[in-house]
Amino acid sequence: MKIGDIAKRTGLKVETVRFYEGEGLIAAPRRSGGNYRLYDQSHLDRLTFIKRSRDLGFTLDQVRDLLRLADDPRGSCDAVDEMAVLHIAEIDHKLAGLQTLREEIVKWGRCDATTIAECRLIDALSSRLP
Repeated sequence: MKIGDIAKRTGLKVETVRFYEGEGLIAAPRRSGGNYRLYDQSHLDRLTFIKRSRDLGFTLDQVRDLLRLADDPRGSCDAVDEMAVLHIAEIDHKLAGLQTLREEIVKWGRCDATTIAECRLIDALSSRLP
């Protein structure tokens, strides 16, 4: 597969595929006589793994760790479990923060004012609270 093909099949941008290659997350593909990158099934599988990991919110460093662990199929799953538990805690923390933000916006976001001068949200944002 050429880079455009693998990008399309994985849902990644061509630039992202190149980036992951540059970061060493995927092996450099072989080159055609015309110097085109030629990707195989192993590249597709690895890029799919990376994309799915990123979609789940793992950082590049975490993806790197997950790939290292996945490359040793006989290794212990404990490290993956620990990463998952920590990631869930991070997600829970973010959700709590988002809930707080939502409550704050709901609190100040609806008012009966007809002008900006009377708008409670603008007042809250500019610290002009009564």
